[in-house]
Amino acid sequence: MDDDLVTGKCLCGAVKFSISGEFESFFLCHCSRCRKDSGSAHSANLFSSTSNITWVSGEENIKTFKLSGSRHVKSFCMDCGSALPVSQADAGFIVVPAGCLDSQIDIRPNAHICFSSRATWDNDLASIERIDGLPS
Repeated sequence: MDDDLVTGKCLCGAVKFSISGEFESFFLCHCSRCRKDSGSAHSANLFSSTSNITWVSGEENIKTFKLSGSRHVKSFCMDCGSALPVSQADAGFIVVPAGCLDSQIDIRPNAHICFSSRATWDNDLASIERIDGLPS
């Protein structure tokens, strides 16, 4: 297997893909749009201007949403709703939600972006209790 090949899929397994090439950056975005997309404190997206996506299966299950009047785009599985990679050809790069990858990656996040837009509850999260598994 190519060292630069990573694989991923959606939660239900309908959509599977592989990506060849390297990721140049990895950002944790706290803007309100990314929080709505992820349903969490931030999105965790990898970016590449040189990688190529191969859809192994389920490409017909992918829906892409572009927010009017913005560059904000999200692709997801129409069956389970999992976030999936999206090609932004006009901008010259692909965006890959880190959570949809099955492969381990070597890159760590470069930065928290749009940090001043973070949710009010997203402060000092490192200080809260950590539980392995579900709470009892």
